[in-house]
Amino acid sequence: MVTVTTLYYGADPDVVAGFITQPLEAAIAQANGIDYITSTSVNSVSTITVNLRLNYDYNRAVTEITSKMSSVLNRLPPQSQQPSLQVQVGQAVSAMYLGFRSDVLQPNQVTDYLVRVVQPKLQAVQGVQTVTFFGARNFALRAWLDPSKLAAYGLTAADVNTALAANDYISGLGNTKGQMVQVNMTASTGLQSLEEFQQLVVKQQGGAVVRLADIATVVLGAEDYETNISFNGQSSIGLAIDIAPDANLLDVMGRVQAGFPDIQSQLPEGLQGAIVYDSSKFVTSAIA
Repeated sequence: MVTVTTLYYGADPDVVAGFITQPLEAAIAQANGIDYITSTSVNSVSTITVNLRLNYDYNRAVTEITSKMSSVLNRLPPQSQQPSLQVQVGQAVSAMYLGFRSDVLQPNQVTDYLVRVVQPKLQAVQGVQTVTFFGARNFALRAWLDPSKLAAYGLTAADVNTALAANDYISGLGNTKGQMVQVNMTASTGLQSLEEFQQLVVKQQGGAVVRLADIATVVLGAEDYETNISFNGQSSIGLAIDIAPDANLLDVMGRVQAGFPDIQSQLPEGLQGAIVYDSSKFVTSAIA
């Protein structure tokens, strides 16, 4: 299967279906080697699943699908993200699921460690194609706007968005040269702390200043609060491992099992990790 995922933050399912899913689906259907196509359009996300014919060269299929998609990218909304492709063996579940939980660390701290340390180690295992997060809590600065305060100051959410974009950016200043010396110039233009975001000026009028903290509750939270994962009744962060289409399941899972104790031994104090599902056990018992 080839899965095409496109993000369009803030768009409702009807808009996603009409302006993203349908144009992409129509273009992808022109590629060769396709058995059938399914798609879903939910809030902010379009997912198109292309099921290839049995034994069709998936590298050739990906090339053709990418080419067909490129022909309609200019018709997609400018605010939408670039479509991403993922190739996997056609199965309903991943080859392995891992669960990580902690009573000490916050979910966004657990996610940050898994992204920086655990995910790269798992993806480096020969035969592993993707390592996907479930219930992840990636660090994000959240500004929960107060509608009554916005109205009182004569502001809208779009004004806040504009102020954030104008005050938090990375600038390339170049360098300056003398007869003997060259100096690379840098400027600290980005906001680095929660307090700096809270004090960000959103509006100035008549000598008065409206800051972000005046109209919103600003916290260091997570990008997504819409999903929650539990293993054995305990809130966790899940990792799903998918193998490459031409890899051997038993060999790949054997390598992951052999390397997982090393990952466990390096987990921070208070963070626990376990293999909660391993499809190779079923295959092994079936062979026996």
